Amino acid sequence: MSRRWVWLQMIIGWLPVWALYATLITTAHPDADFPHAALIALRAIGSAALLGFFVSRLTERFPWPSPVQLGFVALHLVAAVLYAFAWVALTSLIESAIRLRLVVIIPPSGIVAYLILGVWLYIMVAGVGYAARGTERAARAEAIAAKSQLAALRSQLNPHFLFNALHTVVQLIPREPKRAAQAAEQIAALLRTALEEERDLVPLDQELAFVERYLEIERIRFGDRLRVRIELSPEARAALIPSFALQSLVENAVRHGAAPRVEPTEVAITGRVADGMLRVEVADTGIGAGADQLETTNGTGLRRLRDRLAVLYGNRARLQLTNGPTGGLTAGLIIPLSHGD
Repeated sequence: MSRRWVWLQMIIGWLPVWALYATLITTAHPDADFPHAALIALRAIGSAALLGFFVSRLTERFPWPSPVQLGFVALHLVAAVLYAFAWVALTSLIESAIRLRLVVIIPPSGIVAYLILGVWLYIMVAGVGYAARGTERAARAEAIAAKSQLAALRSQLNPHFLFNALHTVVQLIPREPKRAAQAAEQIAALLRTALEEERDLVPLDQELAFVERYLEIERIRFGDRLRVRIELSPEARAALIPSFALQSLVENAVRHGAAPRVEPTEVAITGRVADGMLRVEVADTGIGAGADQLETTNGTGLRRLRDRLAVLYGNRARLQLTNGPTGGLTAGLIIPLSHGD
């Protein structure tokens, strides 16, 4: 959070207190006009806000204990009294500087009432400070939990991908040992890239480069039976996408679309940007999916992809599976548009 934004929040937070104090002055002194009361209130509440910075630092230095301890309560009781006296002293000092003579601010209600008001202001500032600290801690804890969940989901993709890729090598060994060895080397390079990738979001262009290397391995297995078409707009290529998201969609198309068929299968990868959203689709001309499969998305890779989308974007992203009009399955990934620094 920028320092300018912090200052703006502080000013907005103290404005109602200033307005209330000015109203109290005009109520206690019917002959006082509001502009004059507003200036007096500005000096008094401005002093309280200035001292509030020290209270905020105190809440940082002494976090809220659980359970609340007697020493913690005693600390703030003493600090509240000191704050009240400091407020009276600072307000009097400001008035003395303005009037060029020594002035001690003592309202008609008496110094005790003024000190009680100072204690109330201290409680208000300290309460807001502890509430803000609690919100920050909760946000940090949520961010850490989300990051841990993303790391766990990302780490699960590697064994899943490795299992499917090694399956390709196993099928090639008895028929074409040389090509199996070539595929094993390519898989090792891919796996190294997957293990070294620690980012949650990567440019779509980089993700596509990983996918194209994966498809080279699958072409060893399928030959001319696997045809790939890629159509990505320049804006889509520069957009960020969850790492291994496109690979999961393509892997699903190859495994469930191309593998069960003897006929050639086309896998089309398209991407475009519209209305602040990135839409990436992977469509195949395979056998499609049943209604129950479309509803449940039982595939491990797609299920984990949906989990990652929920963590990264909440309800702003979605993964859609639809059967094509002439067969095949289309997996559409729709996420908010973002770009790297």
